[in-house]
Amino acid sequence: MTFAAGDGSVQAVDDPVERARLLARIRDAVLEGDVVLEGGVLEGGVLEGGVEKQPGAPRPVVSDSWHRSLAAHIDPDRADPPQVFGREEVWEIRRAHPLAEALPLLRHALVDIADEAMHMMIVTDADGHILWCEGQADVLRLAEPVGLTEGTRWAENAIGTNAMGTALASGKPVQIHSAEHLVRTYHSWTCAASPVRDPDTGCVIGVVDVTGPMRTFHPATITVVSAAARLAESQLQLQMVRRDERLLRRYAQHLSGAGRALVTPTGRVLTPDLDSDHTLPRRVDRPAPGLRVSLAGGVEGVLEPLADGYLLTNGSRPSDVPYLRLTFLGTVRPKAQLSGRTLPLSQRHAEMVTLLALHPDGLTAEQLATEAYGEDGNPITARAEVHRLRVQLGAVVVRAKPYRLHARVDADFLAVRRALREGRIRDAARAHRGPLLPRSECPGIREEREHLQATLRHAVLDRGDIEAQWTLAESPQGLDDVELTERLLRALPDGDPRWAILVARRERLDRG
Repeated sequence: MTFAAGDGSVQAVDDPVERARLLARIRDAVLEGDVVLEGGVLEGGVLEGGVEKQPGAPRPVVSDSWHRSLAAHIDPDRADPPQVFGREEVWEIRRAHPLAEALPLLRHALVDIADEAMHMMIVTDADGHILWCEGQADVLRLAEPVGLTEGTRWAENAIGTNAMGTALASGKPVQIHSAEHLVRTYHSWTCAASPVRDPDTGCVIGVVDVTGPMRTFHPATITVVSAAARLAESQLQLQMVRRDERLLRRYAQHLSGAGRALVTPTGRVLTPDLDSDHTLPRRVDRPAPGLRVSLAGGVEGVLEPLADGYLLTNGSRPSDVPYLRLTFLGTVRPKAQLSGRTLPLSQRHAEMVTLLALHPDGLTAEQLATEAYGEDGNPITARAEVHRLRVQLGAVVVRAKPYRLHARVDADFLAVRRALREGRIRDAARAHRGPLLPRSECPGIREEREHLQATLRHAVLDRGDIEAQWTLAESPQGLDDVELTERLLRALPDGDPRWAILVARRERLDRG
């Protein structure tokens, strides 16, 4: 069997074990200086029985990756992927990651195939952090000691040549077999990965990977993984179109008149009919609140912030209605922005803003006192708090008689309400990042917090949507939900990798 092609690169070998032996010889030759990474082989190689004694050179994609990895000071004999994120951090990151929307499709396309081959499916973000790692329990147990677990980082500069990191570095699908991994620990593994690109920006947002023991190597794996990545991109494209449609419906009242449009956070310009107004650009470079945009005919447009992007208005000044963005779910440090400016809200002021946002028609001092302090609340105390809030936000934003917010309010808790009202249960489950102002004891906020959680849970269980149930089950409030766990165990199809996670959770819950 000839191991080296005429250009010095290794040819495919059908037997994965034999191929692994050859690759180990190539790696050792490179690291010992007997083979030059640029593609040359050691001079003076001889033939025995028609087989070249010198092992040849690594494939160009591997050679390039070894160059990068060694330049990053990766130790070929001792290296471990860094554990960057804990379980709760991974949960938060993947909830917000765009590939979460494509995960059901990826599971359907890859997990069954991975199970049959004793492999597992891995999905990373654009920096190589593993966000999802699913497959047969036996393979997952083998993977854990070598760091193939959620929260670890597999970029080349963290752990050397591997399919995930090399696909990110090259921007192309790649299969890495056995000793093509620079680090010796992974010579018993094979992996194939393909980058996934954002259909909006064209940027790589992560990779899809199938990894498993070296002996189960199959050359077709890379084709399957690449096809799954393209399917994921198609799913993301469809979701993008749907989000655009919802955004246009939501802000339709702002789009009357020429030179007015919505701009996504990435700078894509949306109008009800893109061909209806040729004064508008198709994209805005690095959009930000207050940015001035040149339109056709020497007209200037201004970007105003929205929760989902920006409103592009023609003219030199934005509208008089300020924009207030609130992030109050699942955080002990409430976050607020007023027309792009960060507001350092105290807990009490966050409570007051929340109550006013929940009552857009306004509250009297007596009503606000009851909502904030209960039946014994003093209107004088409420007035004093609102006065301090008006000093911080401005009297233009907080109006009196009755007390109300004069602003376009985009709040995460209102977004959950809206998604539930519109029947978008999956969106509601993803948007509900935790309890509303969890430290607050205000009666009005406590009631809303409990109502929001109960309504979401009821809607998720009533709809029977497995993905919405799983999203809720992975949230802090769902980790100890016995009924939700049991529902999912009954609903998940045979072979679903989440089943083992839920069985372990049920055992923990049964132990109390």
